[in-house]
Amino acid sequence: MSGNRGLYVGRFQPFHKGHLYAVRIVLEEVDEVIVVIGSSQFSHEVDNPFTCGERIVMVRGALEEASVALSKYFLVPVPDVDNHSVWVAHVKAHTPPFKKVFSNEALTSRLFVEAGYEVNPIPFYERETYSATNVRKRMLSGGDWKTLVPASVAQFIEQIDGVERVVQLYKNDRVN
Repeated sequence: MSGNRGLYVGRFQPFHKGHLYAVRIVLEEVDEVIVVIGSSQFSHEVDNPFTCGERIVMVRGALEEASVALSKYFLVPVPDVDNHSVWVAHVKAHTPPFKKVFSNEALTSRLFVEAGYEVNPIPFYERETYSATNVRKRMLSGGDWKTLVPASVAQFIEQIDGVERVVQLYKNDRVN
């Protein structure tokens, strides 16, 4: 059923309400969405604090909380490659077939357009507020980050002591 299946790539560090909005928008256009957990090999870094497995738990929990049927999405981890010219083929090798790509990221869009895919932008949802960078900044400052993520994501981050991890990674990065 690849005729009406779309691809949405993100790092989801962490998955926030803007990401959830994007998945909902994509599902208005296609029957199924492949949510690619990009840069899946990275974790325990300032900009990539969460593991691929943790991000999968976050995305699945948020979609379940939002009543998105399991039959409507695939969660697929895809590690980065160091060569942009083979990245689309690399993504295709990791995912079920798809016809459309949904992205606002310039390089992702360009690579898929050059590979012959229809690429659709996703309207941003209060971008200044809902970004993973902003969530992590609020974690660092002791600010209110929980309102930016679905409740299941906040609960999971607390369960794994994720805020402390973000703080420690930032402190370690500043020392080095």
